[in-house]
Amino acid sequence: MAVDLFTPIKLGSIELRNRIVMAPLTRNRASQPGDVPSDMNALYYAQRASAGLIITEATPISPMAHGYPATPGIHTKAQVEGWKKVTSAVHKKGGKIFLQLWHVGRISHPSLLPNNALPVAPSAIKPAGQAVTFQGMQDFVTPHALTAEELPGIVAEYVAAAKNALQADFDGVEIHSAN
Repeated sequence: MAVDLFTPIKLGSIELRNRIVMAPLTRNRASQPGDVPSDMNALYYAQRASAGLIITEATPISPMAHGYPATPGIHTKAQVEGWKKVTSAVHKKGGKIFLQLWHVGRISHPSLLPNNALPVAPSAIKPAGQAVTFQGMQDFVTPHALTAEELPGIVAEYVAAAKNALQADFDGVEIHSAN
C-alpha cells in the first residue's frame, strides 16, 4: 500500500502535518561572540516550516562540545533565548522542530574550545585530516581520553541541554551519535 508523503502522521504524541523530515544541516551562521542563534537562523528555519518535522543543525551541548566555527549552542541563557526566536518563527508557520544535541568529541580543535583545551574522546586517538576553525583548516590534535569519572559530567551536559531545549520551546530532541 502506497502512502502519500503529504498525509499527516503521528510521531509519539506529536502530530506532523506530513511525512517529510528536514534533515540536520550544519549552517555555521550563529552570531559571534557566543554562538547564539540569530534572526537569520529564525528566518532560515521558518522558511522550511512546511516540512512535517525540522531537525535543526547539530547543536553543541556545552562549551567543550563545539567542533566547528559559528555553530549555535544550547548551553547558555543567550543561546536558549536565540533558539526561542527560531522555535517561535517555526511554530507561527505551523511547523514542528526538534533540536539535535551534539558533542563532537575528538573532531574538534583546541582553538574552538575554552582556554584552548584538548578535545575529549573515548580514546587518545588523533583523527586523520584537519579541523575547520575560525583561522582556517588546522590539523587535528590527539584528544584527551575521558576517564570513567568524567563520563557522568558529559551525561549531565546532555541532560542540561535537553532541558534547555524544552525551555527554548522545541517539540523534541534528537541525539547526534556520530562522535
